[in-house]
Amino acid sequence: MPEHPAYPVGLRLTGRRVLVLGGGTVVQRRLPALLAAGADVRLVAPEVTPAVEAMAEAGELVWQRRGYRPGDLEGAWYALVATDDPGVNAAASAEAEERRVWCVRSDDAEAATAWTPATGRVDGVTVAVLTGRDPRRSAAVRDGVVEALRDGTLTAPRHRGRHPGVALVGGGPGDPDLITVRGRRLLAQADVVIADRLGPRELLDELPPHVEVVDAAKIPYGRAMAQEAINAALVEHARAGRFVVRLKGGDPYVFGRGGEEAAELAAAGVPVTVVPGVTSAISVPGAAGIPVTHRGVAHEFTVVSGHVAPDDPRSLVDWPALAALRGTLVLLMAVERIGAIADTLVRHGRPPTTPVAVVQEGTMAGQRRVDATLATVAARVAEEGVRPPAVIVVGDVVRVAAG
Repeated sequence: MPEHPAYPVGLRLTGRRVLVLGGGTVVQRRLPALLAAGADVRLVAPEVTPAVEAMAEAGELVWQRRGYRPGDLEGAWYALVATDDPGVNAAASAEAEERRVWCVRSDDAEAATAWTPATGRVDGVTVAVLTGRDPRRSAAVRDGVVEALRDGTLTAPRHRGRHPGVALVGGGPGDPDLITVRGRRLLAQADVVIADRLGPRELLDELPPHVEVVDAAKIPYGRAMAQEAINAALVEHARAGRFVVRLKGGDPYVFGRGGEEAAELAAAGVPVTVVPGVTSAISVPGAAGIPVTHRGVAHEFTVVSGHVAPDDPRSLVDWPALAALRGTLVLLMAVERIGAIADTLVRHGRPPTTPVAVVQEGTMAGQRRVDATLATVAARVAEEGVRPPAVIVVGDVVRVAAG
């Protein structure tokens, strides 16, 4: 090969014949990308790996159970030569050269007329890296770019084919590293971000200057109209042709009112995408060393909203039934009413000695844990000055890590 660099090009193989010689592990690795490209794959090999055989049995490719024969490259647009016989590989490569078919050779890159780049795909973007004779470096560069695109640290906003709409993104319990890969990627593509105070705030600083960031708590509204005003803002921005990310803490559908927002957007004809998030109900106890289930201790856990007291007529919680359960209770938004909740649980049968842990600002730099029992938790919360946001765990799992 001359010292000139390879000329990169994207082959459009849909419906076009590709000849693959060999059925070993190299072919097994390369076939999925060829099939994903829509190629008409004809595979010639006496034997193949079980995975390749499964592809043939599923009708994804045509397998001819024999060795290479001159003429096999007729009608091919591209060839992958990967047998374990150098003589066969050389003969097939020579036929490809004669027929002007681009040919990749797994055994001798210098004799090939094409090289396979290290390839990755993220959100409609194909990353292909060639470093000549150093495939490990190619793979390392590919992995770095793909990972950066996935987690949003490398932003590549769309300029064609962009569509307005809203993404309801669960930002996780607070630590910016705990947002999902898809959530961070969509956040990097936003024109407008409407954020809750419990979302991962540090990520907002990484947004480009043109992105409008709206604090949901500061949208003008009367006290009873908060959610309605947020819904209206989402619809207004989307109808103006913008891509909007509604950034929430935890998961949009776990006490996040995401269902209400999705219904409002659907009624307004606005496309909506829901991106699940890591809920604080599980992640915050885990960050504090508490498993919500544990073999021989708890076979179930129940997540309960404590935003209204047990005796409040608006409460939809069956507190007597909860008190009768033997598993773990995870209470969200319950700091201000923990005394009434603890009294109710004890009154309906939970032992007053039941362990309780209160985890404030879980997964964040200010995380702290306060341990108590149902009998003492209200006093401990007051003594320690515990403030929301905090997750309260009730049950024997609280003592698992310590015991």
